Order: sequence, then C-alpha cells, then structure tokens
Amino acid sequence: MLSRTASSLYWLGRYIERADFIARLVEATVRLDVLSPRPAGEAAWASALAVTETDEAFAASKQTITQQHVARFLTLDSSHPGSIVRCLDMARNNARAVRTALTREAWTAINRAWLIFDNRASPGGAMATLGLVDAVKTEARGFEGAIHRMLRNQTTWFIRLGQAVERADNTARLLDVKFHAVESEYHGGSNGQSQTQGQGAQGGAGRDIEVDFYHWSGILRSVSGFEVYRKAYRNVIRPEKVAELLILRPDMPRSLAACMHEVLTNLKMVANEQSADTLRRAGRLQSDLQYGRIDEILATGLHAYLTQFLERVGTLGVGISRDFLVPVAA
Repeated sequence: MLSRTASSLYWLGRYIERADFIARLVEATVRLDVLSPRPAGEAAWASALAVTETDEAFAASKQTITQQHVARFLTLDSSHPGSIVRCLDMARNNARAVRTALTREAWTAINRAWLIFDNRASPGGAMATLGLVDAVKTEARGFEGAIHRMLRNQTTWFIRLGQAVERADNTARLLDVKFHAVESEYHGGSNGQSQTQGQGAQGGAGRDIEVDFYHWSGILRSVSGFEVYRKAYRNVIRPEKVAELLILRPDMPRSLAACMHEVLTNLKMVANEQSADTLRRAGRLQSDLQYGRIDEILATGLHAYLTQFLERVGTLGVGISRDFLVPVAA
C-alpha cells in the first residue's frame, strides 16, 4: 500500500476516534455540572480542556471558563485542532483521499457527522449540547460498525490501528488529568502523584460520598465504562477499581490493555521488513499491561505510570509513521 494511502486511513481512524472521545468527554462534563449535588463548574470544564490538551489554546482566546464557552470551544470552534468540528473536517478530508477504499456505509457515516456542524454557530444550552454530542457519537458508532463489516485487508487494519492508538492515548490522558483533579480537590494537591490508596481510596473523613459518585461515574461515562464497572465489580465506585478497569482489564474495550492488544494485532497484520522495532515496542507495552498489577502501579504512582505510558505510545506513533506513513528515502 502506498504510504500516502496508509497515512490517510490511519489518520481517518485517529480523527474519528478523537471526535468521538471529545463528544463523550463534553457529555460527561455537562452531566457532572448539571446533575452533581455540588456543581463542578469551572474545575470540571478546566479539566476537560486539560484532557484534550486545549487549555493553552483556550487561554489564548481570552474567554472565561464556563459551560457555554468551553462546550463551544470543544465542539464548534474550528480555530484549533482539538475541537470536534476540526476532527471531523480532517477525518472527512482523509476519507475523501481514499474514498474508493471505503464502503458507502462508512463514507455516509463520516459525511453525516460532518454535516451535523454545517452552519451551526452555537451548541446551545445543556440539553442542546447533549443532543449535539449524542449525534456525533451515533455517527462514530455507525462508522465503526461499517469498518467491522468491511473486507479484512490493509484498509481496515490501518483504520483500526489509528483508532486503537488514539483510544489508548485518550484513555491515559483522561485517567491522568481526572484522577489528579479529583484527588487535588480532596487533598489539596498531590505534587503530581495520584493518591488512590489508604484514606483517599476508601473515602476518608470529609469526603462527600454522593459527590464522589458523580465524579467517578463521570470519568467512567467518558469511556463508556459506567455499566461495565457495575457488572465487573458490583460495588460502590472506588478509585483504585476505576484505575484497574481502565488500565488492566482486557475485557473493557477502552482500557489501555484492550487498546494495546488491538494495536499489536493490527500492527502484525500490516508488518513489513522495517517495522520489527515498532512491533517489538508494541509487544513490550502490551505485555507490561497483560501482566501488570494495580497495587504495584498505585504504589509507584499513577501519574508517573501514565506519563511513561503516554511517552511510550508517542514513541510508538513515531515508529508507525516512520515505518508505514512516510516514504523511505532511496
């Protein structure tokens, strides 16, 4: 496959996955702000900006951190690459470049998602925002379903590789930012180390159990993990169990373990003579997750663990670009 075609397919997968994740994050933040007995307000929306790495761009816009401003910034503002509309625009451009490789069903889902934002100036209030992001999620699911129904070949392998890399990156960033934000609220900061053991993990004195529930359920809903958590653990939402679910459980589709299994599977399918090192790195990372233990991760520090994971995923992305997406000089 030509490197430019592989690049369009890989980034099509990444941009669709990113748009879907931002939609889920906005939805979870709106619900947290509206439904929580203690409205999250500025802190929750600042956290959403940090997860999507758009906090600096938002600060440069000179807007105040409110639901209306941040929701519009993350959905409709095309001036920066971290909005849903920009992600869908880039996804559609990449899809057009490989239109003949896609089924009509896959192309239609992308086009419908893009058209949701046509001539739209504002996401509206809380309910209108929820309707907007739900429509994006629906089309993203439609696209993913179409990919699963396509012929298994390099087209689907590169798309799914891009989706898996993006999903791993998003889940790790969500965990890192959200855990630190919640623990800082209760403990006055933790110097970059997530305190998810002892009193912090069990819900010590001064913690509001009901508020706790909305915080942790919001994190889980961002990755479609709320009902999964209930089925897997059948108890109150505890931080260390949330971390275990989203890092180590291979049966949780958006966990780091599941994402890296998907990355490794699709890398093997597209492997070439120059991708051995990238494949080895992916295998090492997947193996570390397969045999990891949550108590060991928490003992060494969740923030440090996730920072290292993100660095390794970044290195993996560079390797994928070098091996498949950029022409090798003669």
